[in-house]
Amino acid sequence: MAIKIITDSGSDLPLEYVEKYNVTIVHLPVHFGHDLMPEHTETKAFYEMMRESKELPTTASPSPQSFLEAFKEVEPGTDILVLCMSSNISSTYQTATIAKEMYEEEGHPNAIEVIDTKRFSGGLSLLVATAARLSLTSSLAELKESVLKQVEETTAYFTLDTLENVIKGGRLNRLSGAVASVLNIKLLLKISDEGRVEVVEKTRGLPKALNLLLSKLDEKQYDYEKAAIAIVHSNCEKLALEIKARILEKHPFKEVVFSSMGPVMGTYAGEGGIGVAF
Repeated sequence: MAIKIITDSGSDLPLEYVEKYNVTIVHLPVHFGHDLMPEHTETKAFYEMMRESKELPTTASPSPQSFLEAFKEVEPGTDILVLCMSSNISSTYQTATIAKEMYEEEGHPNAIEVIDTKRFSGGLSLLVATAARLSLTSSLAELKESVLKQVEETTAYFTLDTLENVIKGGRLNRLSGAVASVLNIKLLLKISDEGRVEVVEKTRGLPKALNLLLSKLDEKQYDYEKAAIAIVHSNCEKLALEIKARILEKHPFKEVVFSSMGPVMGTYAGEGGIGVAF
């Protein structure tokens, strides 16, 4: 039976994957003040808007109705797998679960599974890309089992060029963040097994932070004929391409899921961030 993959806009899934596998993206609302940003605003336009805005944009979870409408658009006879960003940074998973219950109560025939991936951005895009590919040859039960296994095996790190957004967004103590900024301290951050952001190490300057990030790839064994990596950036494509080249020179991954952080993740990362998931 055919399987439809649905995810949220916290996944930063590249357009080529959306189109190739017909993945549906349920968008999280992003507001600049009282103004709702149009869903399909281009990424570069978003970063320009954020740069010019005096205050950080805000995000919210999609409504259950948004997911329900996405479910109803799926053709009868097609199973549905929903991959949501970590429930520890967003209530998107909870709203998708509510929508699933609403869909089933209305008596629709398609089977639905909703997964809290405990990942976001590059980590989630890697999971979605792999699930989309496997969906062509798997049953819904098999696919769910494969995704849950990959969730346990997927590691994600990132570093930010600026701490301004995480300070404004309340993710970092303002005084600590100000001191770190003055001293040019960069943080190597990791997505924990529970789907939270944790500080791994601190270093002086972005080059050292990026070297530290790349060194984390050496801690894992890969079957490069099958292995995939996700690389995400927040409006710094040139730097991200350089990082991609450095990675592939040493680690020849078969597949690279390369994308820019969209408005949801970009709001908190700010410009100049680099993340990898593998």
